[in-house]
Amino acid sequence: MPEISRFYGIVIKMFFDDHNPPHFHAQYSEHEALIAIRTLAVISGRLPARALDLVAEWTLLHQDELLSLWAKAKTLERLHKLDPLP
Repeated sequence: MPEISRFYGIVIKMFFDDHNPPHFHAQYSEHEALIAIRTLAVISGRLPARALDLVAEWTLLHQDELLSLWAKAKTLERLHKLDPLP
């Protein structure tokens, strides 16, 4: 599962050929959540509130790029990294 970004102790990853809806995995310490790219909904798992707020902020900045990466991951193409939060 390629790491596509890292910021403030949060690691963002995306699986190749993963199930719908388009989402990514966010890990913070011992916590992990699957986050829907389009709606920002937590599909499963949980993150502490502050980490979830940072992930939501980052997602809004990169939503189009994340959807593009999702399409690449579905066809097993190489994924590139996205900029972290400043």
